[in-house]
Amino acid sequence: MKNPAPVAYRYARSLMDMAREKGQLDAMQGDMRLLASTCAENRELVVILKSPVVKSDAKDRILKGIFGDKVGPITRSYMGILVRKGRESLLPDVAAAFNELFKVDQNIVTAVVTSAVALNADTRAQVIALAMKQHPGKTIDLKEKVDPALIGGVSIRIGDEQYDGTVSRRLADLRREFSKNPYIPAI
Repeated sequence: MKNPAPVAYRYARSLMDMAREKGQLDAMQGDMRLLASTCAENRELVVILKSPVVKSDAKDRILKGIFGDKVGPITRSYMGILVRKGRESLLPDVAAAFNELFKVDQNIVTAVVTSAVALNADTRAQVIALAMKQHPGKTIDLKEKVDPALIGGVSIRIGDEQYDGTVSRRLADLRREFSKNPYIPAI
């Protein structure tokens, strides 16, 4: 996912402050996770939210119909405020920004492991140990992805750092080295 707009961070920060004030921070994080995943899975919803043709009252009814009782009252009223202010197109970005700010607030680091096959328990434990070594005192949120195009090995992204030990990257490095062709024929 692309980085949310700076204005989305302002909205997310104010939402986080309000949730903390009301003692609803964990519930709000669950709501924002649901909102972000729903928008990521339903392109049509995002298109409707961004559409200038669809009226704001219709967008409000759509959001209430989709999320209804699945989200808390603070989230419902916040979505209503964004719709009334004409900022409903920011809703997916606000949810993503809220989730990022929540992770920073709770000292959570995300480790994304991409491998050609599913990880076993031993490899999973090694990745978590590596992440804890790089970020002591933080909670590790491990996300696993399987990509057969990697051929073998793993790619690990912990925060802003990436370790790439995949066979496909090594093959790409070899192709690049061979393309340099340092051979100079004797005259």
